[in-house]
Amino acid sequence: MTNYNPENERIKKAYFIYLKEADQKSNTTINGIRKAILRLEEYTKFKSFKTFNKEQAIAFKKHLKSKTGERSGTPLAKATILSTINALKSFFGWLRFQAGYKTSIKVLEIDYLNMSEKEIRAAKAPKRKSFPSIEQIRKVIFSMPISSDIEKRDRALIAFTFLTGMRDSAIISLQLKHIDLSREYVNQNPNDVKTKFSKQIDTFLLPVGDDIKAIFRDWVIFLKETLLFDMNGPLFPQTRLGQDKTMSFAPMGLDTKPWSTASSMRGIFKKGFENVGLPYFTPHLFRHTLVHLGEEICTTPEEFKAWSQNLGHENTLTTFNSYGYVDHHRQGDLIKGLGNKKNEENKIDAIYAHILQNK
Repeated sequence: MTNYNPENERIKKAYFIYLKEADQKSNTTINGIRKAILRLEEYTKFKSFKTFNKEQAIAFKKHLKSKTGERSGTPLAKATILSTINALKSFFGWLRFQAGYKTSIKVLEIDYLNMSEKEIRAAKAPKRKSFPSIEQIRKVIFSMPISSDIEKRDRALIAFTFLTGMRDSAIISLQLKHIDLSREYVNQNPNDVKTKFSKQIDTFLLPVGDDIKAIFRDWVIFLKETLLFDMNGPLFPQTRLGQDKTMSFAPMGLDTKPWSTASSMRGIFKKGFENVGLPYFTPHLFRHTLVHLGEEICTTPEEFKAWSQNLGHENTLTTFNSYGYVDHHRQGDLIKGLGNKKNEENKIDAIYAHILQNK
């Protein structure tokens, strides 16, 4: 069975080059677009893009709504359908200006790649995400063994993520030179660190416990003074593999190289949570935990702005919109407590006022 169209592949290659070099899209974004285009090709059995028309657009939308996810087995989320349709709409919008396609792709037919306003609102509605509590994170960290160098690294890794809320791609690219223990400061320099949108991010260790800070501090000292890593060495080195007595590959301590992907880091988190009987929470969900902690302990707009910047958000509203959902139990507690605060300034109102003034 045909699983590609040479003509399509040539024009897709040109489009992906355009996205990367002219539109400055990241590889992650391009891979998502690549997947969206492939969904359409699979549906049309790899017909030429020149056959695109409004009938095909309408039928494909119906197909997406009836399709189930490969892993979940449940219908595709509306957000997935929306991102797929938007990616295709942009692709055909570009394609209609390319030689050989100008007479085939009609702009009015591209408009049929859409969703209803109701569906778009549902697709963009914020999702309620479950994230670990502070108590759960601490239980994981202080239940982890530390008898080997690998185990020390694993515990320090989770502790550091809790202290900073940094994204996993940034964490695995950190070097010792980016850490200033005296200032409790992490320099996310985009020249070395894989930050989102290649931004410079100044991060200070968050107040989640001196015992958590001690774990990380001891780890940095261990790397420098015991393992003799230089300042360009990785903060969290990958595991070194070697052959054991049975000539099988097995962990043999720590390498001097960083991880190339975050899959090993996520594996460490998964194992840590499962070992204490808790559901697996990804490293990124720690950011949700820390945003909610910031909402509780920050007492002024300036404090929450600093907390937000620490997480790499230039606009405080991003922190609220992306991570600031209040679960219904906490919502009830807050509403009930408002009656006892008639003479106090409402902290959240003050923060929002500050946001709107500086928007």
